[in-house]
Amino acid sequence: MSAEPKKTIDDLIAVMAALRTPGTGCPWDLEQTFATIAPYTIEEAYEVADAIARGNLTDLREELGDLLLQVVYHAQLAQEEQAFDFTDVAHAITTKMIRRHPHVFGDEAARSMGATPGFWEKIKAEEKAARSTAPASILDDVPLPLPALTRAVKLQSKAAKVGFDWPSLTPVLAKMREELAELEAAAASGDATHTAEEFGDLLFVMANVARHMDIDPEDALRSANHKFTRRFQRVEALLKERGRGPAHSDLAEMDRLWDQAKREERGG
Repeated sequence: MSAEPKKTIDDLIAVMAALRTPGTGCPWDLEQTFATIAPYTIEEAYEVADAIARGNLTDLREELGDLLLQVVYHAQLAQEEQAFDFTDVAHAITTKMIRRHPHVFGDEAARSMGATPGFWEKIKAEEKAARSTAPASILDDVPLPLPALTRAVKLQSKAAKVGFDWPSLTPVLAKMREELAELEAAAASGDATHTAEEFGDLLFVMANVARHMDIDPEDALRSANHKFTRRFQRVEALLKERGRGPAHSDLAEMDRLWDQAKREERGG
């Protein structure tokens, strides 16, 4: 018995078109718009990153498929509005990659120059200038929808390229302590709006600390989330051994079990 031929991108595009066909398609899919699908697109990108972080290639294959579906979905919506289709998306990104890699795809002179420092940023700047002659801020091309910590780092990096940056980590840490003191003062004042503003300032400076230490703050926070989850689940397991759950414990007991979980992880 011969194996069933593997499905292709054309098959996926056809499936999506069928799902969006009025009268015979899926009612849920027919109700969707760019705006309603966008959160799923972001979620799928994070699930790809999670599979990579876990080193699970089986999950990565599945998550990449889910992410690809998002691209096909948006392309189908655009095609229905006669704006563009999937082939336009593929053409645009392929053309862009060729244009941004002259040291690979260019003429002999361009290939001989190799990947000179800053070539990527230079080509992107030329592309942006070609799209608009209006003056713009150097921060304008940092996408608004990025996760806030990631966008903070990118904004800071852009400003740093024109000299707006602390010279070393030391003054950044001093600024961190200053912002923490301002947050404490705002919290003591009882002004919720001011407190939220100062909390944002502290997060922004923490992103700057991460940048100066060459740490990805999103990765660091994901790791901390994972560690918290792992240790709290151990606390739950220890309580279960005693015939109880967190709702029937108290902070003092759970804190002791938390310390036990930490010691176990460290081999203590």
